[in-house]
Amino acid sequence: MDELWSAAACLDYQTGKCAMLYNALSESRVYSLLLFGASFLVTFLAIKFGMRLLPKDQGREFAVNGKLSEGKPRGAGIIMLSAFVLCSALFVPFSAETAINMVLIYAAMLTGFLDDASKTPWSEVKKGLLDLVITIGVTANFMYHNSTDITMFGKTFHMPAAVFAILCMVLIWASINVTNCCDGVDGLCGMLTSSTILLFMFHGLGRDMNLQADIMLMVLIAYLWFNCSPSKILMGDAGSRALGVFLAVLALHSHNPFLFIFFASVIIVDGGLGLLKLSFRRFLKLTNFMDGIRTPIHDHWRKNLGTSDTQVVIRFTVLQLAIGAAALYFI
Repeated sequence: MDELWSAAACLDYQTGKCAMLYNALSESRVYSLLLFGASFLVTFLAIKFGMRLLPKDQGREFAVNGKLSEGKPRGAGIIMLSAFVLCSALFVPFSAETAINMVLIYAAMLTGFLDDASKTPWSEVKKGLLDLVITIGVTANFMYHNSTDITMFGKTFHMPAAVFAILCMVLIWASINVTNCCDGVDGLCGMLTSSTILLFMFHGLGRDMNLQADIMLMVLIAYLWFNCSPSKILMGDAGSRALGVFLAVLALHSHNPFLFIFFASVIIVDGGLGLLKLSFRRFLKLTNFMDGIRTPIHDHWRKNLGTSDTQVVIRFTVLQLAIGAAALYFI
């Protein structure tokens, strides 16, 4: 028995030494440079040499300028998220919560990629059930490893577990779908999700989540190199759905999930109004609801207002950063 206690004490000691070593390394500039450089280069090179293996976009008949996407490699999300998971494994310390989140984020990517690669789009019921499984998984993982306390206006409030679980699932489901819907203009989804990540980092995240956010930013920057207008590659549902899960995880770890409303404001409006319009028309039979507004809103700006793709990306990003900055100051 004494030998067992001695072995356990030795293991704790070695684990503590590793943790101290990691803490020292993670705070150094060299470590940060390695993280940024490796995350960017791995993603950049993987996209550059792997894009020819991706399925080709068929063009979207009803989307504004949808035909311009025809023939471009689609589903780059599988490259982006593979690079993200690989770099996270290298630079983020292992924990059960992080590992489970990685699996769920990657699963969201795979559902999108398989849908992208399918000759016939998956049914809404099939995608909805897969969303539900991922949503329940992320919610359960967060609640098992964290409290349900929320901090707002400098004060901490305890939220009942049942209420928190429901709101958490709404957040994750909404984030997946609005992020997916805002992917329709070269560079738009990448820029908007990058700005949301930056805003959450300015607000404050735990060290491990900050490292994951750093890695995802580098992944997105590498992707934007190829996706800026005129794009050479598209992330597809494989990228946008996984990014939606990641943004929801950031919101939860900010300990004020309601900030998602402000930090992802343009994403919510751009993608969310289309979901609202479809729901009112399909379930409430209001066939004229929002009849004068084309959705997603980025299509309304391009088709109805005559705004160029580049103008849409820059203006939408500026709006989201401005709203987010105001929220940082007041909330």
